[in-house]
Amino acid sequence: MQQFTEEQQRQLQEKMKNMSPEQLKELQKQQCIFCQMVAGKLSSHKIYEDTLCMAVLDINPAAKGHLLLFPKNHYAIMPQVPEDIQGHLLVTAKKLSKLLLKTFRADGANIFIANGPAAGQRAQHFLIHIIPRKGGDGILPLEEKLVDPEVVLKVKNVVGERLQELLGFKKKVKAAVPEKHPGESGEEKEADEDEIIETGAKGEIKSAARPKTGLKTKPKNKEKETKSKPKPAPAKKTIKKEGEVSLDYIAKLFR
Repeated sequence: MQQFTEEQQRQLQEKMKNMSPEQLKELQKQQCIFCQMVAGKLSSHKIYEDTLCMAVLDINPAAKGHLLLFPKNHYAIMPQVPEDIQGHLLVTAKKLSKLLLKTFRADGANIFIANGPAAGQRAQHFLIHIIPRKGGDGILPLEEKLVDPEVVLKVKNVVGERLQELLGFKKKVKAAVPEKHPGESGEEKEADEDEIIETGAKGEIKSAARPKTGLKTKPKNKEKETKSKPKPAPAKKTIKKEGEVSLDYIAKLFR
């Protein structure tokens, strides 16, 4: 690959500052060795090719059979790759992995993406690495680390909320607490011993206080009850005797 002097690199950087995104992408494409492989300008050990992607042997393999799978169009990192091409690449990676397992009698395979310089990406073209593995080969050793449960929970909340936003899901909004009316505390209230039950014009239950008997009733949602119940008959009064509960009264509690 062509090497630039310090002066040439400085001139190139100054030129890039005034370029549009399209011009920058074209410049990257011209300098990209994988785009040159696709164009046939640079030789490679090609293993697979179709209309959308190519797979070649890595010249610095981590293991025998290490493949590099990449799209023919130039994309620097994964977020730039269209979803349909990503899907095609994944299906192709599956087929190539199966081929490597049989050919090299491998015990497994790594299929991974180095997305960005901080993740180890060296080429300026999006790549999928496919590496056949054997037990105890010592490639890509992973060190397990214990993380504070509180840190795990914080990470989960941050990632979960951001994921919901990216997927377009709305956050759950807590239902507003209904306004309390006089005499409605939201808790169970005790009914009176000789309580007078009256059905009003809208179907609500009205009560007049009497000595307590220990019977309990919960406040009703008047708006919901009005929608679901037909217009009641004219109001009528029923007087309960001490220790007696009418069937009509019990039925009203389950509406």
